[in-house]
Amino acid sequence: MTENIEIHGYCDERFTKVREAFAKNFKRGREVGASFAATLNGKFVIDIWAGYADAAKTRPWEKDTIVNVYSTTKIMTAICTLMLVDRGLLDLDAPVAKYWPEFAQNGKEDLPVRYLLSHTAGLSGWEEAIPVEALYDWDRVVKLLAAQKPWWKPGTKSGYHSVTFGYLLGELLRRITGKTLGTFFRDEVAKPLNADFYIGLPEEHDSRVGELIPPKMPDLSNLGIDESSIAVRTLMNPPLTAMHSRDRAWRAAEIPAANGHGNARSVARITAAIACGGKLDNVRLLSMSTIEKALEEQSYTPDLVLVLPTRFGLGLGITHKERPISPNPRTLYWGGWGGSLGVMDLDAKLSFSYVMNNMMMGLGGDPRTAKLAKAIYKSL
Repeated sequence: MTENIEIHGYCDERFTKVREAFAKNFKRGREVGASFAATLNGKFVIDIWAGYADAAKTRPWEKDTIVNVYSTTKIMTAICTLMLVDRGLLDLDAPVAKYWPEFAQNGKEDLPVRYLLSHTAGLSGWEEAIPVEALYDWDRVVKLLAAQKPWWKPGTKSGYHSVTFGYLLGELLRRITGKTLGTFFRDEVAKPLNADFYIGLPEEHDSRVGELIPPKMPDLSNLGIDESSIAVRTLMNPPLTAMHSRDRAWRAAEIPAANGHGNARSVARITAAIACGGKLDNVRLLSMSTIEKALEEQSYTPDLVLVLPTRFGLGLGITHKERPISPNPRTLYWGGWGGSLGVMDLDAKLSFSYVMNNMMMGLGGDPRTAKLAKAIYKSL
């Protein structure tokens, strides 16, 4: 147990149990700095934060503190891609090569767009060993993916495309719109919704960035994991660590599966549009018909990378019995390495998000978010 931490921000009286669960995570020593936010019918009912923005606990976590949320960024990338579907610019069943001709190599000539969104394309990692710095060279890494042979028969199983997801969908978007994904996201999503989230962070915001505290990494040799497995080849190439998030080059690059920067407020604001049927404050991102497509199950198998059963819709996870994020079936979600999370519950018109800097590992989910989710649903 640790000292009491002051919780800042707003919490509707109806959701006092959520605030208490948030505080308990600090008291139990699970947090250094964190934020949690929720909207109901598009309006904020919770927007709280506490703790410190650095490991040394010298900088308070402020209202405008942002951090690298890793794969929670995929929510934004999926939304941008689905916006092209919604506008009739992208056909889910058309070959990727229709929009990106160079992709038609090594048996991928007919691979459909929906396989990229559902992590079933067989391109979960790079065949060629690359350094972390290669991720900052967009043309280099997408050229490698275009030329690569899938690691399994596309469409048959999911294998979490942990970093490649953003490059595959980002290049597809660039070929169609002429914009990078980070630019499209800024112009079409973040600015219209006044959401403090970035894919490619301008240097002027560096002073607001919280310091990620790396988790303890397991020793693969002690776990008996085959180092030639798809999981290891996906997750260990390039040899990415949480310390890279502190580099200006990492922050500046557009890595649309992994380097989005924001806080719980900005994630909950954007996901509120989806939870409310695609529209928020006169800004429409998606039609309900496109969201219904995103809710259609694309794959539900033991994932080749995540190992556990994983249920994918189009670009987003769908709640399921092994990961019951929500009691409501029409719930989309995704989270990031270390613990961040964004949830869109269309049945309750509820969105909620959690963003922190103390990273935790665990295949069974994060106990911090489990407590928060349980509290919010008990409060409804």
